[in-house]
Amino acid sequence: MSDEYEVHGPHDHAIEHAGGHGGDNSASRLAVMTAVLASVGAIAAYQSGANENQALFFKNEAAILKTEAANQWAYYQAKGEKQNLAELGAALTDPASSAHAKFISDTQRYKTEKEPIRQQAETLEKQVKKDNEVSEALQHQHHRWAQATTLIQISIALAAITLLTKKRWLQKLTIGMAVVAVGLFGTALMGW
Repeated sequence: MSDEYEVHGPHDHAIEHAGGHGGDNSASRLAVMTAVLASVGAIAAYQSGANENQALFFKNEAAILKTEAANQWAYYQAKGEKQNLAELGAALTDPASSAHAKFISDTQRYKTEKEPIRQQAETLEKQVKKDNEVSEALQHQHHRWAQATTLIQISIALAAITLLTKKRWLQKLTIGMAVVAVGLFGTALMGW
């Protein structure tokens, strides 16, 4: 004799009862719908997390590039200040002196050195804008996936309650919620 006892909960009895009597196909359909919803929910949950991670990655990249762009603008400004000092030196020195010629030469050199720095800073700022836009789009899509996941989980819970209570109106609510959840899944899949 075995000393182990099996204790069945009300949910187990409801499922056995529903499955054991061949007259009720709605319980079988709800069980299949629940299994399908669980699979779709798993996909939606994975995609939600993946989109959120990608959104955070692009947001982080944008922040790093924003810092690099700020550094380039500071470097550009420093070159501009040196150019201004060289121009001031040229204005204050005798035009016939060698110092004046050096100041004029420095003015031209700083002016030439500034242009690539400006172009680099502007390129970085364009990339920052692009990365921020990608991050925002991914974050929006993450919200769609999360909404779909939540509604799918609610549908699964309603299906379990429906199996226990055998209420027809609850079955219709469950199916309606599942349709809305799958619709949200579709919008997330399409990127809307």
